[in-house]
Amino acid sequence: MKIKKLLKPQIVSLLAFCLLTPVFASSSKAAELEEIMRRGQLIVAVKDNLRPLGFYDERGNLQGLEIDIARRLAKEILGSADAIVLKPVTNQERLQVILDNQVDIVIARIATTPSRDRLVDFSDYYYLDGTGIVTKNPTLQKLDDLATGKIAVLKNSSTIAVVRSELPNARLIGVDSYQEALTLLEAGQADAFAADNSVLTGWVQEYPQYRQLPVRLSGDALCIAIPKGLQYSSLHQKINTAIARWQKSGWLRERATYWGLP
Repeated sequence: MKIKKLLKPQIVSLLAFCLLTPVFASSSKAAELEEIMRRGQLIVAVKDNLRPLGFYDERGNLQGLEIDIARRLAKEILGSADAIVLKPVTNQERLQVILDNQVDIVIARIATTPSRDRLVDFSDYYYLDGTGIVTKNPTLQKLDDLATGKIAVLKNSSTIAVVRSELPNARLIGVDSYQEALTLLEAGQADAFAADNSVLTGWVQEYPQYRQLPVRLSGDALCIAIPKGLQYSSLHQKINTAIARWQKSGWLRERATYWGLP
């Protein structure tokens, strides 16, 4: 009788564990390559407000370099560029949607960092982004022309350290938004604006009176985010193989040039 009393709580705990474990496992399982193929659709998180990587055209269709890559991957995996679900996300949502198993992969201007590497796996890079500079001042043609200039930068951004390293005597003016930077430039209170080249490409396309200086002050590899785990190795390999082939054939370079990216 004493033995039964000792065992009973253990048995109850074991039964509870067995009942709960399958539910937890099924709810946390993300889509592996085989599951994606059975489903017949690739679910991809993308940007919809970042020209020229991902944005809406006049007809309300998503387009851009990253949209091209997403559709090309759907064709590689499922045989059709239309076998895809595009899920627009904000910057804050980019990693969370993959951690919450809402999407299969993320192609939304994500650069690899040590902190992100701990959360998700990354493909080989499809575009090498980096810090660039935009201006409408015709006298500014090269980086040295801004040696003592006034440069707007987003507050608390990694761009600040990059620009300080390259132009230690320049005056940096912190801004809270791209719109504030534009206002300063238009008022002549800043000579240039430093930010990511991919973002500045969209800036120039929207405001053609501006131009990008032919510089890249840092290198940020934009990669596809993939769920962590050995079960996703086939998907990871499939994506890397495709990127390598696109690099070799020149397709990625051609699409980047098409969208105006430096």
